[in-house]
Amino acid sequence: MGKRWLNSMLSKEELDHGCGLSKSMNSLGRPIGNTRDFDIENQVFEIDNDSSFMSELENSFSSYLNSSYLNSGSKSDNRYYDHYMYDTVYSLNNHINSCVDSYLRSEISIDRYILSGSDNPIYSYMYSYICSGESVSNGSDFNIRGRSNDLDANQKYRHLWVQCENCYGLNYKKFFRSKMYICEQCGYHLKMNSSDRIELLVDSGTWDPIDEHMISIDPIEFHSEEEPYRDRINLYQGKTGLTEAVQTGIGKLNGIPIAMGVMDFQFMGGSMGSVVGEKITRLIEYAANRSLPVIIVCASGGARMQEGSLSLMQMAKISSASYDYQFNKKLFYVSILTSPTTGGVTASFGMLGDIIIAEPNAHIAFAGKRVIEQTLNKTVPDGSQEAEYLFDKGLFDPIVPRNPLKGVLSELFQVHGFFPLHPN
Repeated sequence: MGKRWLNSMLSKEELDHGCGLSKSMNSLGRPIGNTRDFDIENQVFEIDNDSSFMSELENSFSSYLNSSYLNSGSKSDNRYYDHYMYDTVYSLNNHINSCVDSYLRSEISIDRYILSGSDNPIYSYMYSYICSGESVSNGSDFNIRGRSNDLDANQKYRHLWVQCENCYGLNYKKFFRSKMYICEQCGYHLKMNSSDRIELLVDSGTWDPIDEHMISIDPIEFHSEEEPYRDRINLYQGKTGLTEAVQTGIGKLNGIPIAMGVMDFQFMGGSMGSVVGEKITRLIEYAANRSLPVIIVCASGGARMQEGSLSLMQMAKISSASYDYQFNKKLFYVSILTSPTTGGVTASFGMLGDIIIAEPNAHIAFAGKRVIEQTLNKTVPDGSQEAEYLFDKGLFDPIVPRNPLKGVLSELFQVHGFFPLHPN
């Protein structure tokens, strides 16, 4: 009965019309697609190609469909209502929903109008549960708990899936890096560490780091009741594998020699201390002496409070080196603003580029929303610190997604007289 009921919900005509599928759901064991797709499902979901799992799932649905709750609509008379429906079925959903949700969205691409336009409450339930994950009542008894209740399940499988900050969709972690940390569901650009950005922009085998062993030494002996500054530095060094919140070096971008600095938000929020400022200053001076174009990828919460005024003076030091590089040496500096770029980085070298590029939906500001509201006693409109809003105000030049970024940079360099080196 379970098979017939599910097959009737998603009939051949509707699936063929919306998804372009040639076969309907003839059984729970092979619901959609061909043999190759089914093998991929087995590999992704980490289940064996046997009948025990699907048989158990089929029995669960059959028992639920035969229950008095579904047939009569009564909640109080059914002794299985609380225990069976919400414990067994919902527990099953918690374990497989993250897998099915991401796979259906990315591979099947069910159109919204197929199910959302139907007056049948079962269709509405299936559409809401598969396509949006929201609760739908419509006067029926198919009330689903909110997606917030799936938090425990998402945490349990976080080694397999990455949840989008924007749409809360799930992305398979194994392939997420190859997709440049862009959400498959909504196209949102999630945070990316410095090593992956170097791999994205620099030609393979050409990256040569500069000053990679320079580390902070707690210059003002900052005292904290929670954790000493040096211990925090050691913690983030072990966590990220980096010595500081920026990586600097030289390499080639489509054959063009460049000097590049990439900030890493995972290291103490990308905060700018004396070492970060010194490494970026030395990078700019190195590029000036060798007439190289400079790229700095910004991702920072601002100056590092644990170093006091020494962190603030890095703004002036980097800006001074940038002035000599741009106006005296007449060289080319590109600043790339990623999410978030705030505080002292925004107020200094982040906004000094000859070309300033921003990523889509990047959070760019000087002071945070809460600080502004508490200081000025005014409400900051939602979205007023996002790249798209600031682009309309002329704060920077283009908004470039990650996919074409390397090609865009290559064209910019060639327009400004920097060309690939060809071997003799």
